[in-house]
Amino acid sequence: FDELKIAKADGSYYKEMSKIEKMDLLILDDYGLKPLDGSQKIMLLELFEDRHGKKSTIIASQLPVNQWHAFIKEDTLADAILDRVVHGSHRIELKTEVSMREIYKNV
Repeated sequence: FDELKIAKADGSYYKEMSKIEKMDLLILDDYGLKPLDGSQKIMLLELFEDRHGKKSTIIASQLPVNQWHAFIKEDTLADAILDRVVHGSHRIELKTEVSMREIYKNV
């Protein structure tokens, strides 16, 4: 999102969003680790709106999907974003009592 904010400031935002829209696969890693500000939420909505039904997106998060709405904190935006992300998606939830860091710390 930092690069998109810079692109918005220098006028290349739509060009950058177009590049992201055309990617066959977009991977968002660690979604939900840091709070999103207002402009980032709008960017996220635009991103999913542009890609919805066209290209694949993988979202990796330690935050359970049922907490994503609360994480976004704005009901209208959360509804719009999650409508494009959750519905029709394939979800894989990994459940374990032990962190991967614990498992591999002595390797």
